[in-house]
Amino acid sequence: MGGEQASLGYQVDGVAVPVWKECAGRGEVPEYLLWLGCSPSLDDRARKIALSAFRVLHAAGVSWAILGEEERCSGDPARRSGNELLFQLLAMQNIETFQRYGIRRVITLCPHCYNTFRHEYPQLGYSFEEVWHITQFVNWLVEEGRLHLSRDARTLPVTFHDPCYLGRVNGEFDAPRNLVQAVGGELREMERNRWHSFCCGAGGAQVFKEEESGDQPVYRERVREALRTGARIVVTACPFCMLMMRDGVRELAEGKAEVKDVVELVAERLSGVEGSGQS
Repeated sequence: MGGEQASLGYQVDGVAVPVWKECAGRGEVPEYLLWLGCSPSLDDRARKIALSAFRVLHAAGVSWAILGEEERCSGDPARRSGNELLFQLLAMQNIETFQRYGIRRVITLCPHCYNTFRHEYPQLGYSFEEVWHITQFVNWLVEEGRLHLSRDARTLPVTFHDPCYLGRVNGEFDAPRNLVQAVGGELREMERNRWHSFCCGAGGAQVFKEEESGDQPVYRERVREALRTGARIVVTACPFCMLMMRDGVRELAEGKAEVKDVVELVAERLSGVEGSGQS
């Protein structure tokens, strides 16, 4: 992820981003690894999601760090596209890094990485003690009273798009919705939601390929469902979904709606904290 290299860690838009290797060199062991995934390194829009996550974790006083240049792809796109050899090569490289630093707790921005770490790395002999998606972790912080949010007095209508690998694959529907409501969003459900939700069109490594000739882009159908709710903000919790929903809103509702990640909504409503954060 882009950012100015500081003497220890990174500075991204004035936010300190600790790096695990440098923490270890000082004799510090962060409690959580924040796994960024590929998107913040490749997509400017996804970088904003990562920056929001940095701010939220600092605000709650969480002990965390990123791997920085030592982070590789989790291997999910390789396995989904049928390249099992590449998946296992990437996974074993990551596992070697996790073992070297004793990393046992991980928070991911991407549901695909979350699913891979939770279910597929154990197949290769490595299980974390805790695997969190960022919405689950932040919801827990709110419930524990470690993160205080102000409600938006405007109460804009919001609809939430369930990422497949967070919802239908892993059964997490409540945490992101709890956070939307915690910041005062008026939640309006789409026709297809939760277990019956509909893909954005990017899963299964589809984000890396063009639509088949003659196919109606999946994301347009999903965005039409979102717009029928009358929501002004389409919210999701996956960098791939952000990419697809953003394109759909640009094509079908430019200026009438916007797309945000749940963690961005939370970062906008930070009001007071417990804990001193991390320098």
